[in-house]
Order: sequence, then C-alpha cells, then structure tokens
Amino acid sequence: MKKLIGSKGFYKMVLAICIPIVIQNGFTNLASLLDNIMIGQLGTLSMSGVSITNQLLQVFNVTIFGAMSGPGIFMAQFYGKKNKEGVENCFRIKLMIGLIITILAIFLFYTFGNQLISLYLNDNPSDSLKTLNYGMDYLKIMLIGLIPFVITQVYSSSLRETGNTVLPMIASIIAVIVNFCINYILIFGRFGFPQLGVTGAAIGTVVSRVAEMSINIIGGSRNLYLKDAIKMKKVPFDTTKEMLKRGLPLLCNEILWSISIALISQSYSTRGIIAVAAINITTTVTNFFMIVCYAMGNSISIVVGQQLGAGEIEKAKDYDLKMLFMNFVMCLAIGIVLFNVSSLIPQIYNTSLEVKALASQLLKIAACMLPIISIYYSSYFTMRAGGKTFLTFLFDSGYTFVFTFMSALLLTRLTSLLILTIYLLVQCVDIPKATLGLVLVRKGIWVHNIVSDL
Repeated sequence: MKKLIGSKGFYKMVLAICIPIVIQNGFTNLASLLDNIMIGQLGTLSMSGVSITNQLLQVFNVTIFGAMSGPGIFMAQFYGKKNKEGVENCFRIKLMIGLIITILAIFLFYTFGNQLISLYLNDNPSDSLKTLNYGMDYLKIMLIGLIPFVITQVYSSSLRETGNTVLPMIASIIAVIVNFCINYILIFGRFGFPQLGVTGAAIGTVVSRVAEMSINIIGGSRNLYLKDAIKMKKVPFDTTKEMLKRGLPLLCNEILWSISIALISQSYSTRGIIAVAAINITTTVTNFFMIVCYAMGNSISIVVGQQLGAGEIEKAKDYDLKMLFMNFVMCLAIGIVLFNVSSLIPQIYNTSLEVKALASQLLKIAACMLPIISIYYSSYFTMRAGGKTFLTFLFDSGYTFVFTFMSALLLTRLTSLLILTIYLLVQCVDIPKATLGLVLVRKGIWVHNIVSDL
C-alpha cells in the first residue's frame, strides 16, 4: 500500500499540474453542458439535431487531440531535457499537421454533412427532417470555428507541456463566459437581439473559440520555449521522422477511436429519437464528471514524460503507479456523487418524461463505470508518455472498434433488447480493457526515453 501513497511534496507537484487542467477541462465541458441545457430548452428535436452534429464534430476534435499527442510526447521530453530547439520543432509540426487536418475536415463536413447526420435519423420522416435541418443549421456555423479551435489546441497543449498550465486554464474560463453570454442572448433573443435558436448557439461557440485562441497566442508569444516557434524554420529530418513514426499511430488511434464512438452512437440511434436524446444527455453530463479522470491522464503523460526525458526512470515508474491509484480513488468518489444525482440532472431539460427516465438510468450505469474508465485512461496515457504509440493504438482504438463497437452493432441489429440493457452490456465490455491496461503498466514495457539521441 505504501507504494501507492505519495508524500506531501508529490501531491503538491501533481496537483500543481492537474488542477489547472481540471479547471480548464471543467470550463470547456461546462460550456458544452450549458450549450446542451440551453438548447435542450428548445425541445427534443433541436437538442437531438445539435447532439448528432456535435457527435460528428467530435471525430474532428479527437483527431486534432491525436495530432497534438505525437509531437506532444516529444515536447514534454524535450522540455525535461531543456532542449529549446526541440520544443520549437515539435510546435511547428503540431501546427502544420493540425491545419492540414482542419482544411480536410471542413471540406468533408461541408460536402457530406447532410448524409452523415441522416445516418442517425430513424424516426418518422417529419421529425427526422426537422432534426436534420436543426443539425445542418448548427453545422454550417460551427465549421467557421474549426480553425481557431485547432490553433488553440496547438498553443494550449504546448504551453502545458512546457510547464504553463495556468494560462490555457484562464483562456478556457474566459471562453466559457463569452460562450454563455452570447448563447443566452442569441438562443433566446434577449436584450433586443433576434431569437436564433441553434444558430445562436453555434455563433456563441465560434466567438468564444476566437477569444480563447487569441489569449493562448498571446501566452505563447511570452513563453521562453515557444516565442520563436511560430517562425517556420525547417525541422530536421531525423526529428520529423521520429515524430511521424510515433505520432502516426496516435493520430490513427484517435481517428479510429472517435469514429468507433460515433458508430456506437449511431447503433444506439436505431432505437429511436428517445434513445438519441437520452444518450445525448448521458454523454454530455458524464463528460463533465470525467474531467478529473482526463486531467489526471494528461498529468500522467506530462509528469512521466518529463521524468523519462530527464533520465529518471525509477522515479517515472514510481510516480506513474501513485498517480494511477490517485486517479482511481478520485473517480470512485466522483462516480458515487454522479450516481446519487443521476435522477435530478435530466429534470433540467425540456424534454419528454420518457427521455428523462431513460437518461437517469443510463447515468447510473455511467457512474458505476467511472473507476473502471480511470484505470484504462491512466494506462493509455502511461504508455503514450513512453512513446509506445503502436501499443496504445491496439489497446485503445483497436479494442474499442473490435470489441466495444461490434458489441453495440450486434446487440442493436440482432436482438430486441431495450436500449438500457444494450448500454449496460456495451459498457461492461470495457472491464477487460481496464484489466489489460493495468497488467501492461505493471510490466513496465512503456519505459522509454525517446529523445536521448535527438
């Protein structure tokens, strides 16, 4: 048990990194939750149209996170090594890859958005058409916000990996405030402004992203390691090769994982608009309660990566085990809280009693899964910190696609089980994944200094 408990100095160090990330992610997810609640006041169809669109956009968001992850591994270790040029090269590769993905995504969503949203619509034609129109109105505006989103991710991830977790947090807080104010004004038509509904929500999100991007750029220009990174110098071939070698599996991982999640949601949607709406509430609320889990995962990647880069192998292993346990305990406590408030949260939404009742039951299941999720999240970020990117690909997206998605597909297509039962069974598929992650971490196969020769 002593191996799992750290000193006061250890927790002070971890929390100094983790708390700003928690606050940043908290406000980011709070923005999504507030969006969801405010749009939810417009009715089930509006909420469902926006939620389907956000599910599709999440594929892009997660792909960008994956694109940042590969160079981010190197950046954390370069920073641990105090290699300024290495950090700058990582930044340039992040920016280049991010912009390429964004341009491609805008083209695909603009061209095929209608068809993609329609995949989730399985109710009567009238309701489906209304939901589709809401989704497309939202999507067309949201596409404008993809570029500021990717630039924000380049800067905020780089600032965190070079020791500045506070400024991205501040930027997120301001963005949420801006988003909430504009949403309130434009969704409901306050203070003499027109009532724009879902279009108003999209405008609020885009404006808030521009504000967040601007703050992160200012912070980057004042960061010792990043202030010259924007100068587009040639990146050494060896560095580029190594980053692509280790980064491509992570990028592919996030793409396949996000597509798998979208396909799982599509499978659930075959049970009708009630299932779509209830799953939307469950996912949005659960994401908010998972901010600590995700922040601890990011902290593991940063702390362990820096120790590996500095050559402190035993310290990296010790820190990792203690942080994994810390994440489990915190998520267990959060899961208990979510379980106890699961009946209250759906009542906030202006939707049917059937949707509220189903969402309440789904949230109870999600709450029970939080400690399990914390284990495989911690395992994933541990392996990533050590540069074991192909292993993370197999562990994360490979498992999700082959086992989780296929379970959802078969259960929805081949059985007449209720959506509640299907959701429970699909969630339970992740229990072996958490067990496998724990085994891989304990074996120490992730321990690797990837910048020693760069």
